[in-house]
Amino acid sequence: MISDPIISHQGDILIVDDLPDNLRLLRDTLSEEGYKVRSATTGAMALRAAQSPSTELILLDIKLPDIDGYEVCRQLKSDERTANIPVIFLSALNETLNKVQGLAAGGVDYISKPFQVEEVLARVETHLTIQRLQKRLQEQNLRLLKEIEEHQRLKDILFAEKELAQVTLQSIGDGVITTDAQGNIRYINSVAEKLTGWKAEQAQGLSLSEVLVIINEVTRKPADNPVSQALLEGKIVGSANNHTILIARDGTEYAIEDSAAPIRDRQGEVIGAVIVFHDMTQWRHLTRQLSWEASHDALTGLINRRGFEQYLIDAIASTKNSNQQHVLCYLDLDQFKVVNDTVGHIAGDELLRQITELLQQGVRANDILARLGGDEFGLLLNQCPLAQSFDIAENLKDLVRQFRFMWSGKTFILGVSIGVVAIDQTSRDLMEVLGAADAACYAAKANGRNCVHIYRQDDRELIKQRGERQLIAKISRALETNRFCLYYQKIISITSKPLVEHYEILVRMLGDNDELVSPNEFIPAAERYGLITEIDCWVIETFFSNYQNLSRQEILTKGLYTINLSGASICNHQFMRFLIEQFPRFQIPPQTICFEITETEAIANFDQARYFIGALKEIGCSFALDDFGSGLSSFAYLMNLPVDYLKIDGIFVKNINHNLISQAIVESFNHIAHAMNLETVAEFVEDEMILEKLREIGVDYAQGYGISHPVPINFN
Repeated sequence: MISDPIISHQGDILIVDDLPDNLRLLRDTLSEEGYKVRSATTGAMALRAAQSPSTELILLDIKLPDIDGYEVCRQLKSDERTANIPVIFLSALNETLNKVQGLAAGGVDYISKPFQVEEVLARVETHLTIQRLQKRLQEQNLRLLKEIEEHQRLKDILFAEKELAQVTLQSIGDGVITTDAQGNIRYINSVAEKLTGWKAEQAQGLSLSEVLVIINEVTRKPADNPVSQALLEGKIVGSANNHTILIARDGTEYAIEDSAAPIRDRQGEVIGAVIVFHDMTQWRHLTRQLSWEASHDALTGLINRRGFEQYLIDAIASTKNSNQQHVLCYLDLDQFKVVNDTVGHIAGDELLRQITELLQQGVRANDILARLGGDEFGLLLNQCPLAQSFDIAENLKDLVRQFRFMWSGKTFILGVSIGVVAIDQTSRDLMEVLGAADAACYAAKANGRNCVHIYRQDDRELIKQRGERQLIAKISRALETNRFCLYYQKIISITSKPLVEHYEILVRMLGDNDELVSPNEFIPAAERYGLITEIDCWVIETFFSNYQNLSRQEILTKGLYTINLSGASICNHQFMRFLIEQFPRFQIPPQTICFEITETEAIANFDQARYFIGALKEIGCSFALDDFGSGLSSFAYLMNLPVDYLKIDGIFVKNINHNLISQAIVESFNHIAHAMNLETVAEFVEDEMILEKLREIGVDYAQGYGISHPVPINFN
């Protein structure tokens, strides 16, 4: 083993990537380790920057805005000034073919995105070590040519080259096996020993197929060995698919990616082959998990709305060229919000899990049950007559009605309203079918709840009349008679930094019998029928007019008050003028007011949101982006919205202690927000365990039932 202090020295690294987040992460990580880092965002910039004599290693993305990384690498290798600089490809293109192309272009390594910074650091250190050792060997070779008669020195150099090869092969993270021209093993490195279960001395001389046993993950049949093809065709060969499994000597299975290349002598004759294989077990598991998460609901394990809509699209398509008929049932739980408002979201989540198990008992094996969001479920009855679907829906309704949910000594009785719509040759598209099912569900609720309603064409007018009569009239009457009230909920600082205490101002509506109507009921209706801006105006004027009195009575201590605004309001120029006029009218310090806009609304109305935020920030207000992660989750949009706080959606926060994906998402949101000088707020903090985990992550503020329940504001 070569030992030289030069191996531990840091070096000069050029990073080529057009994504600012990637550049920032890599630059910060490598700089902290003592490397000198330069960066380029295009291929042309990279070619110029690489000509600096100090450049020792290049981290190169493949997808660049002008020329791709493969071409950049080829041009670097064709220029004698840059030909010897090692290039490590770092890309989201992680197929084996991409890696082979990178190696063929002259790269020395390939790291797939998303990457682990520890892996990047390890490979950078390894290849810098190799590069420096190779440089030393080149220098020694030059001296050897001048002193060719010194036979002993030639032996030393040959020994050093062999040792260098051993160091290289033992230090990389991939398994490496070399064979002779007949496919018999000549060398096996330590990673290959671990993955195959064969020691080097045991494997040497054996046929590669005896040591490297690979099968197709899907068919479980033996997979073609790429070494045989590389020896036969004399070219680089990658895996035929991404489903290769290596079966170790003890029966352990590893998911791998592999590639093989021929080894040639000085005359170009094939004298053997080398196969390189990488353990992809954890990555494939994570990929499958992420794929599952993308199409399933994390709380119930059911198909989510996105996945369910694809099933519906396929079902609609299947009716076009056949006589098949399917049925869609749209289920909306009755009295679910009573549970949430009475005993909290944790109880509500448990109720949804129990309801899921209950509904699964009443559906057929080939039917698709999904959670569409909140307390709404979808059920696709495959190849089912409408009459039979009614019986199934009635049975589900009875199961729910007979169910009793118990929590904290309280017992709750629920119901379910079900809308039923046929999917047949007359069904045009997804939106029509979903709209019809939603309308049928509304009709079921209008008929007294806990009902099943089959959709018919003349139901449209019924739903329209019901909406106008019950929703618009009720909300309009509440606005006219001032039957709204304000609550506040504390948002506390959970870091050691001296941060300002926050209060979120919340609106509630009073029903005809003075019962509280949850915003989850009237806000969507107000948005749908154009009354939400009037509600926003009521909240602003009511809170501002009582602002000074609240401070004098010490109902709320001095701090930052956050007020929610709707997407319709931020797009209304008259509302913006009204809002700005209220500050001098009621002598409100703008620095004490923060407005919350949901992520979905901000991005859907991006240009208007930027204009609105900019105008209010000019007078001193601050802004929070609410429910971040629940909608489009675009960091590119976030970079261009001048907000001050990022509120992480509670769906990730409440699962943080038992879902590693949720924890990773919260950590990434928090890290990115802090990198952009934003402060973070975690919603749905239900207990001390969640709070402690958020402190560990470094979130700035916390809000939820574990901190404080909403409290009514008494203006008297």
